[in-house]
Amino acid sequence: MPEEDAATAGADTPAGGSEAETDWAIERMIEALLFAASEPLTEDEIAERLPREADVRAALDRLAEFYGHRGVQLVRVAGRWQMRTAPDLAFLLRREVEEPRRLSRAAIETLAIIAYHQPVTRAEIEEIRGVSVSKGTLDILFEAGWIRPAGRREVPGRPLQFATTREFLVHFGLDRIDDLPGLGELKAAGLLESIDEALARLEQEETEAGKTESDTPGAGTPPASLPIAPGETGHGTPEEEERDEDRPSGVADIDMPFEKK
Repeated sequence: MPEEDAATAGADTPAGGSEAETDWAIERMIEALLFAASEPLTEDEIAERLPREADVRAALDRLAEFYGHRGVQLVRVAGRWQMRTAPDLAFLLRREVEEPRRLSRAAIETLAIIAYHQPVTRAEIEEIRGVSVSKGTLDILFEAGWIRPAGRREVPGRPLQFATTREFLVHFGLDRIDDLPGLGELKAAGLLESIDEALARLEQEETEAGKTESDTPGAGTPPASLPIAPGETGHGTPEEEERDEDRPSGVADIDMPFEKK
């Protein structure tokens, strides 16, 4: 330990004081170290910051006895010392635990569109997704604190625009919105197919679907009297969108923080 550190550490030790006063000063130093430490400390780590004459183990034993019946206790775990909440008071802290919830596929897609195209209107989101955006999807993103109103577009009807928030950047570890990965980075990471691969796959699926229909007796255009379901046109109803939010996402899992009720 550097000479100046030792001198600084001993500053609170009463010069020429009684043994009780010296012990009290050492205990105060140890309390400060343990309180500020993010991880449990060994006796050697504590001793490095104290005057050479300090009896660290004796001071730790005295502190452990002093805190034995208090709300915060000094305990030794795996050969290290740490200040911990008394076990019988754990119920007081459980209320602060946050329970993560998974974002639905609809919410993930909506959030991605807002992030990459902001400021963007609801109509533009629906045009990009190809389905309507339910109020519930936007409410979830507002509740998470990841999107915000960004003024109104100066066009007929003056629709509301949406953009991401500072909390969005913090949660996803971004310094600024420009740090979002581009298409090239997403493809390199294997998160997106290349355009050529996607087109080839779609052509193959269409070819196979055509063969299946031609081999099926009576295949062809459905009778005019049969109604077409809302989902068959590629544009679902708001009710379908709400159900989509309850379905597990096949795209990605994103945890969003909510307090446990």
